[in-house]
Amino acid sequence: MLRLLNIELQKLKYNRSAKIISIVYFALICFIAFIVSIEFDFGGVKFRVADQGIFNFPFIWHFNTWVAAWLKIFFAIVIVSIVSNEYSYRTLKQNLIDGLSKREFLTSKILTVILFTVISTIFLFIVTMILSLIFSDYNEVSIIFSDMQYMGAYFLKLLCFFSFCMFLAFWVKRSAFALGFLGLWQVIEGLIAILFQYIKVKTEVNLFETVYNYLPLNAMSDLISEPFTRFGAVQSAATQLGESFDKNYDVPLLSVGICIVWTGLFIYWSYAILKRRDL
Repeated sequence: MLRLLNIELQKLKYNRSAKIISIVYFALICFIAFIVSIEFDFGGVKFRVADQGIFNFPFIWHFNTWVAAWLKIFFAIVIVSIVSNEYSYRTLKQNLIDGLSKREFLTSKILTVILFTVISTIFLFIVTMILSLIFSDYNEVSIIFSDMQYMGAYFLKLLCFFSFCMFLAFWVKRSAFALGFLGLWQVIEGLIAILFQYIKVKTEVNLFETVYNYLPLNAMSDLISEPFTRFGAVQSAATQLGESFDKNYDVPLLSVGICIVWTGLFIYWSYAILKRRDL
């Protein structure tokens, strides 16, 4: 395992684009954290997002994982490029000539996907802990480590998404086309949602729970629900207006299971393509 991972790390070492994109990814997470901790002055009125309770434990685990998940596209670009480059520069064929089996080659890519996922999760955990220990009103250990389910959901969300990107890269072999298909699939799932909503209005047949929830990108999205309606200020404003949010913010076990299955399928399909394709 370490030998295969070391092969990939050596390739990444000389991949300037991958290093730049990775740096931008981590920098953006830090930048977002920095912005919300700055105190702004609007016409003599001082305002800082951090003072509004956004960094309070345990809410911050939910908020930060939801926000950081939007940046996963940066690592997705890296994963697509390192797979596509194997075809473009014919290093895949050379690796196989040098004695690497197709199974070992795929394993090296899977290990890279897992490495990116682990590094991203650990980095987000550290940033969240530092910010919250500075700004949170609640520092009891029992509160700090509650709602850690969101970190697990974040890890699974990235792992599933990166596996999807790896599969697309193996399938189409070109970075631009793989990323283009990823965007197209997002549009397709959006159109399916519109169609299902139309069917629900016209026939009262709900296809969301029976079909739509099982689509890959939607299942990943469902792992971490939007956190804003859970925010204390939003809840208070809604109460004053006579409204309430009856919503479950827990990580759905169904979505967890669906994402695990999709991750396995993406890896299996990647191997099937690699095994059958004439290189």
